[in-house]
Amino acid sequence: MSSPRPVRQSAGQQLSGRLHGVLEPVITDAGFDLEELDVRTVGRRHTVKVVVDSDTGVGLDDIAMLSRAASEVLDQHDELINGAFTLEVTSPGTDRPLTQLRHWRRAFLRLVAVRTKDGATLAGRVGRADTDSVTVLVGGKRQELRYADVTHAAVEVEFRTPPESELELLRGKIETTPEETS
Repeated sequence: MSSPRPVRQSAGQQLSGRLHGVLEPVITDAGFDLEELDVRTVGRRHTVKVVVDSDTGVGLDDIAMLSRAASEVLDQHDELINGAFTLEVTSPGTDRPLTQLRHWRRAFLRLVAVRTKDGATLAGRVGRADTDSVTVLVGGKRQELRYADVTHAAVEVEFRTPPESELELLRGKIETTPEETS
């Protein structure tokens, strides 16, 4: 039996790995999470994209501060990036998949689209998230959704104010709905 071939990382993936160890402490020390680090290489030029988030969100002043801090640390470690680079610091878009507990927690009271392992799709409003599952309000009823059963979930953009009754159900101000008691 032949041994499996080693998986080869692209130059960008290798560089991302090296930069992650340098940039993550800067981001976390500032009170943010490093959600993604992506390095694209075209010729001798690199684009370093850093995606950050926090429980309180990310504002333009935060992006500017983190850009300066990341640029400073990259300048101190210029041996990691040979040549010119462009640094992009941004926050996650609304289409970012909900893949971790903190993503679900940050989506509290937001509308989400979910696809489960059994192929079902649902749209609901996010309630409390704990370590194994999240409460989702679907069709006026609260249901527990285990993260292990989710194959994809993302926040949906809403153009109207959510109904106060839904928000109250998820905040815990209303114990049950008529449908849940029957």
